[in-house]
Amino acid sequence: MATFPEGCTLLFGGSGGIGSGVARTFAESGSDVAVVYRRNREPAEQVAEHARTLGRKASTHAADVTDAAQVAAAVAAAIAEHGRVHTVVWGAGPLVNQRYLAETPMEEWRHAFEVEVHGFFAAMQAAIPHMREQGGGSFVTLGSAGHDWWPAKDGMSVAVKASNEQLVKGIAKEEGKHNIRANSVLVGVIDAGQLHELTRQGQLDETWVTETHKLLCLKRWGTPPEIGHACVYFASDEGSYTTGQSISVAGGFGV
Repeated sequence: MATFPEGCTLLFGGSGGIGSGVARTFAESGSDVAVVYRRNREPAEQVAEHARTLGRKASTHAADVTDAAQVAAAVAAAIAEHGRVHTVVWGAGPLVNQRYLAETPMEEWRHAFEVEVHGFFAAMQAAIPHMREQGGGSFVTLGSAGHDWWPAKDGMSVAVKASNEQLVKGIAKEEGKHNIRANSVLVGVIDAGQLHELTRQGQLDETWVTETHKLLCLKRWGTPPEIGHACVYFASDEGSYTTGQSISVAGGFGV
């Protein structure tokens, strides 16, 4: 169990393969949760119900994160439901097709920025006034372990998430005087979500698995709770003197 300020953790992308595991870990660690989803209502409700069985307060909220008004409405709804949002976890992101940069369609590139960067920017702008009023808060983004070692064909994830890495530092620098913190978890290959879908589509094959394992110190994929525990540290009172930082949860990828 961790210790948290009053209120809830608001998780954008909390119904996805990794996001749902992160949301469950927050509930299991002692935080109430508000789960934002776009289309996956049923998984979001399952996460919320799991939290309730643990005695946590939980809510779900629908929003298209490419629409700043919907993002702001989700933040407002979570505040109304829980009284306070102590942490925003940003885990929303599109499927990252494995392509070389030179072959990445501009439409996909723009969409990735709309979801991951502009969406997070909208969430940050919506939540910060509330956090200031409440005497503090925190942001945790899910970044990419590719920031440690560039993986070919994953640029639409790595390059896009790099913008949020800098936004994290900006929030830490500008909002620290209001006791608002911001940190990021750099995510490696996790046995969930995108790994499963890209494998199903044939974009990742046994050769990819073999070559990727060569880059890992720990010869296995990670799990969503392992990402969740890092997020919990950054969001909890135990991490209250940590801001503007990142931790790579990636099995030693690229070491």
